[in-house]
Amino acid sequence: MRRLEVSLHGELAGHLSEFNSSTYLFEYLSDYKGPPISRTMPCSVIRYKFDQFPPFFDGLLPEGAQLEYLLKSMKIDAHDYLSQLIAIGDDFVGAISIKELSE
Repeated sequence: MRRLEVSLHGELAGHLSEFNSSTYLFEYLSDYKGPPISRTMPCSVIRYKFDQFPPFFDGLLPEGAQLEYLLKSMKIDAHDYLSQLIAIGDDFVGAISIKELSE
């Protein structure tokens, strides 16, 4: 299992976990009081389970030539979405930042 820390405006909001290449879980921290990271994932629900890579996070990833450059320069598999998120880290458009959680 791999886990990422997801922050909004520099405040840790929750964790995105990958259990295998088709099962993902986003979980808000129980003490997080900020706004939701996405309108599609309000804080009123603590856990969101996905049977594919979550659409909100997929929307953060580059496309086209930028994606090809990222994959080639970082030697990342095109289907390894968590590694793509980690590689971009805090360079997303907007207020989201992501980093790998080492356990």
